[in-house]
Amino acid sequence: MSEPAYHIPALLPQTLECLDIKPDGIYVDATFGGGGHSRAILGRLGEDGRLIAFDQDEDAIANAPDDKRFTFVRSNFRFMRNFLRYHGVERVDGILADLGVSFHHFDDAGRGFSFRADAPLDMRMNRKAAQTAAQLLERYDVRDLTSLFRTYADLKDPAKAAKAVIAAREKAPIQTTFQLADAVRPGLNPKGEKKEMAQVFQALRIAVNSEMEALTTLLTEAPKILKEGGRAVILTYHSVEDRIVKNFFRSGNAEGKVEKDFFGKPICEWRIITRQPITADADEVENNPRSRSAKLRAAELAGIKS
Repeated sequence: MSEPAYHIPALLPQTLECLDIKPDGIYVDATFGGGGHSRAILGRLGEDGRLIAFDQDEDAIANAPDDKRFTFVRSNFRFMRNFLRYHGVERVDGILADLGVSFHHFDDAGRGFSFRADAPLDMRMNRKAAQTAAQLLERYDVRDLTSLFRTYADLKDPAKAAKAVIAAREKAPIQTTFQLADAVRPGLNPKGEKKEMAQVFQALRIAVNSEMEALTTLLTEAPKILKEGGRAVILTYHSVEDRIVKNFFRSGNAEGKVEKDFFGKPICEWRIITRQPITADADEVENNPRSRSAKLRAAELAGIKS
């Protein structure tokens, strides 16, 4: 039996088209993972091209290609600008970030990302990070959990789910995936329990790894990293992620407020390439069901006004 795929990139042809890869360009894969996007980018680069890939998970290093044009950086992409400077790069032609979780993380039961198997409730992408999901649950009160489940789990009754977790925690610590599933189950809709359970685990993963903060940092730094005419291509899998990307491309900030100079012109100018997000067609969803929730947005940096 063959080994399961580390990850199957969603919307790969569309991603490459949006990047508009120049053979001699410098590109960043902010979320290396299984390396599918990186290998496809290298396939379009010439001898003078360069690709720098980031991933905070030590497991990803094993997927790094042996290619002189390729540099792997084990770090969260929120620190991209500093690491690029360390490697002698000031500006790049394109940045790609696929914010989806690799198959590998769900399939490796010991990482605690899924309720399909019992495991320590970890969920850290970087296993050297200080806080696990179990520790976060121990610290959060009912108000914190309600906010978390409302914002990142999209539950119809987040308060009910939060109260169920707190009630279970008062009896015994929640330290494993099965313990969390048992704890939150009374607070979920029985008719949609499996979906809501997945959303609860998703919300915890987002919080543990500070994913929205990292995305906001990346988009804030992108105009300082990209060359004029350089492109940012982002694949999101959650409505909050998508809204942040949409707002940044439209206005240059997460709130969507367009900041203008003295003459009334936008300070940070993006030329939006995807007026509507690109999504997977029926054939791709059939072959890769996890691509169903993927949304691709792309924009070109037209200029920065000081």
